[in-house]
Amino acid sequence: MDEQAVSLDWPVVDPFCIRVTVSGADTDDFEHTNNVCYLRWLERCAWAHTCALGLDMAAYRRIGAGCVARRHELDYIAPSFAGDALAVATWIEENDGRVTMWRGYRIIRIGDGRTIMNARTQWACVDMATGRPRRQPEAFVAAYAPATPA
Repeated sequence: MDEQAVSLDWPVVDPFCIRVTVSGADTDDFEHTNNVCYLRWLERCAWAHTCALGLDMAAYRRIGAGCVARRHELDYIAPSFAGDALAVATWIEENDGRVTMWRGYRIIRIGDGRTIMNARTQWACVDMATGRPRRQPEAFVAAYAPATPA
């Protein structure tokens, strides 16, 4: 992640970050970023974080379990525009080791440090063969540990 992002206002210690730059194709008729783009960036960040934790698709298949989105909560704070460089961060908020966990997100405009969005997703562990909910395997409980608050 860009060195500037290290000093941005994150609610947890050392969140996982990716950087995106808003393109003209990401904007709508109001000339700000379309809401669907934010959700796509959150998913991209979550998946990159999951892979960095050692739980890529090959690991999911080997373990026989994976995580699917169950609920999204998106709070739009400020608009972003074509050309804006954004830091998209994620972390695990809650995980009781059963079926579901909550992942938090924050998107910050790097140029001025303004928070663009706060969000969270509830993820559910499912059996890869049946798609039915299942208890998280120990590898998930260990990898998806809640982050330390800032």
